Amino acid sequence: MLYDLIIIGGGPAGTSAAISAVRQGARVLLLERGRFPRHKVCGEFVSAESLSLLKDLLDLQHTALLQDAVRIPRARMFLDGRVLRAAVDPPAASIARLDLDDALWHSAGGAGVDARQQVTVQSVNGSGPFRIVTTSEEFESRALVNASGRWSNLNLAPPENGMRTEKWLGVKAHFAEPASGETPEPSVDLYFFEGGYCGVQAVHLSGENSGTARVNASAMVRAHVASSLPEVFAQHPALRDRSRNWTPLSDPVSTSPLIFRNPQPERDSVLMAGDAAGFVDPFVGDGISLALRSGSLAALSLKVFFAGEASLPDAARRYSQAYKESLLPVFRASSKLRRMLVLPRYVRKPVLSILESSPAITNYLVRKTR
Repeated sequence: MLYDLIIIGGGPAGTSAAISAVRQGARVLLLERGRFPRHKVCGEFVSAESLSLLKDLLDLQHTALLQDAVRIPRARMFLDGRVLRAAVDPPAASIARLDLDDALWHSAGGAGVDARQQVTVQSVNGSGPFRIVTTSEEFESRALVNASGRWSNLNLAPPENGMRTEKWLGVKAHFAEPASGETPEPSVDLYFFEGGYCGVQAVHLSGENSGTARVNASAMVRAHVASSLPEVFAQHPALRDRSRNWTPLSDPVSTSPLIFRNPQPERDSVLMAGDAAGFVDPFVGDGISLALRSGSLAALSLKVFFAGEASLPDAARRYSQAYKESLLPVFRASSKLRRMLVLPRYVRKPVLSILESSPAITNYLVRKTR
């Protein structure tokens, strides 16, 4: 059978592309090498810009995932003994990847996508039509979306400009946090230290008693600084104190390497979506949103090709241009923030003083990463 579209990768980008394309009448095959549900290294922060899209993608039996999600109306950044506060307006949602990916996967199947788990793609041949060789069989398609993640064997590439890259790793787990004397407004808390950062926010699991004080702790750190969450917690005094009475609720999951490069939304007429296109700085919390939006944008860009109104290279160029106009600004803004945060401490000090005394500026910077 010749599919109109094959999508490699069943995360938010892949399922978003699959659901959007099948609703246009395309014959879609979605391939995922893993099995759902499963934990994923992720801040589990879904910004407001993509909540309406997520609601549209989920089928009716999974809409409770959004309704029951913890809302995050503020952010706190702990750096150099200071606390910077910013409004998250409109509020974001905190949704566990364990639930999010599973709900999107089943919604894709319910929409008519031929969704197959535990299928590893070994090679891709052709430039339209494409021949996909997997561990089980071969498939053909008129178009291809690569949403296989940032370190898939399909996305290997040398560092840009031959520059040496430091080894960064990601690690995440859920913990029970004892209730304090007061119940503060939910926030996403970012603890920065030399060589990395750790984000902490409240999160619920589907079907879990909403009174459970569950938090997600997700860190990005240089490999020589720490390799486990206890080592990460020890890097920041406030985080060390806060985590002292936490009880693990899940086994930690980790991933490496984390490689930063300029986004590449199209390669040889293959549309790249999610982290396969580009890895955004995690602390800005827009990774899930970018994945959902890029997947939907890829499907929309292919609509003219499926209708016979444009060639595949033309559709791929349309996607690349639309990606650069609507999503690339987020990468640029987050990259500038990352460079500011890794400045020497004596250089950061006056900048942080300004931000601490001028919440409007901090709020503006947060909005620029959306």
